[in-house]
Order: sequence, then C-alpha cells, then structure tokens
Amino acid sequence: MTAAAPPLVILRGNSASGKSTVARRIQRTLPRGRVAVIGQDHVRRELLWEHDVGQGDTIGLITAMARHCLGVGRTTVVEGIFGRERYGEMFARLLAEHAGASLVYYLDVSLEETVRRHAGKPIAGAVSDEELASWYRVRDVLGTPGEQVLGEELTEDEMVERVLADLSAAGVRG
Repeated sequence: MTAAAPPLVILRGNSASGKSTVARRIQRTLPRGRVAVIGQDHVRRELLWEHDVGQGDTIGLITAMARHCLGVGRTTVVEGIFGRERYGEMFARLLAEHAGASLVYYLDVSLEETVRRHAGKPIAGAVSDEELASWYRVRDVLGTPGEQVLGEELTEDEMVERVLADLSAAGVRG
C-alpha cells in the first residue's frame, strides 16, 4: 500500500500580507523535516537574481522544487506574491497534477495595511511606499475551487491556526 500524497499549500498575497511568516510558523510547528517552504522571493531574488518579468527561470525552478518536495513526501508550502497573470498557469498545472490535498489561500490585505506593515520590514528603506504601491494587486485570487481568502482582520495566529487545522483535516499530524 502506498502512502497518500502530501499536501500542497499555496500562500499568495501582496507584499507584507504575512505569507512568509505564516509559512515559516507552519514549518516550525510540524515535525522537523516534514515541511518544505518554497519562497518566491528567495528563489527569484536570491537563487536566480532575476526580475519578475519576461520568461525568467523562476517559474520552472519553483515548479521543479515543488514537484521534488512533494515527490519525496514533504508537505510543501509555496509562498509569494505570485501575480495571477504570470503565475496562474504554473499553479493550474501543479494543482492539476497533484494527487494529494491542495490548500490554496490568498492573504487579502489593503494597500494601507500593506504600507503600514512594510514600514517595519528590513527592506523598508530600500523600497519606497510608491514602489510598494506599484506592486499592489487588488484581490488577485486564482479562482481555484476551494481557494480561501484570509483577510487582514485575522491575526497572524488565527491564519496559522486556520492552515494547521486544514492540514490536520488533510491528515497531517504534528
């Protein structure tokens, strides 16, 4: 008998919406070595050092990393802004080919709250409010069945609890 495929978790939203924080807290709540977090910023800006335009390598590398991590049995969290127009097809393919549970979340934070949260980030001095606003997308959901929109009225703890409860319902135990 083969084990069930591990869950794929997609966390999307604007800058400073809490994606990275929620992803890391999920990873650190569950047993070490069971959860992989693939961050768009890390892959694009650190590993590949490319802009989020054109036909760069970010989409292919994130797809390969997600497939590998799922293939070796890790619950896999893919987190980032991931604008629908550029990354929608990537997620459609990953979701269509994945045999396990797929949990899709959009962290919906207003521009005002995005700017407020951004002010406390290490890159705040390097990225102006105007530049941040130019990246902002209003409710850029994928439209995938079961996609959940988590609003700014939820605390970080409540978002983490929601994802952990959904993972538990999918068979992931701490």
